[in-house]
Amino acid sequence: MRISELPEIGTKYEIESPKGDKVAVIFLTSGEIELYVLEAGADKPSVTRLTSEEARRVGSVLTGAMLTIEREDVEVSFSEISDLRININVCPIVESMVGKSIEDLGIRKRTGVTIIALSRKGQSIISPPPETVFEEGDLIVAIGEHKQINACQRTILGRG
Repeated sequence: MRISELPEIGTKYEIESPKGDKVAVIFLTSGEIELYVLEAGADKPSVTRLTSEEARRVGSVLTGAMLTIEREDVEVSFSEISDLRININVCPIVESMVGKSIEDLGIRKRTGVTIIALSRKGQSIISPPPETVFEEGDLIVAIGEHKQINACQRTILGRG
């Protein structure tokens, strides 16, 4: 891989395949990304301009870890395990959860969802233990299948 600084334009990354195909990615100072593909023996490259979100999606497809982001929900799928879809959801706790622990609420038992992190007053608690008691203003990060996340939204959070 060759990396070149392009003054007042951005940074260019070039890769050449063993067949002689060339791919160049230019991160423009504007925040957009240009993707150039020049097949071996071709006179002109094909080019497309992507937003940073579009480029992330293309990158996740190329690496085999597809991410779909919608609001505070992320779905991850893997090319090697095509039937596996993991949903990650970030949401504020509701008043009825304050003063109760993860275990008290039976979140995993009732919905299949696992609380993988908690944000409290700007501090992160990764892998909170079942005895963690929720406080007003807490944000939780939950992981599970789409139907499990929906069940948690309905059953525990009283939404949807």
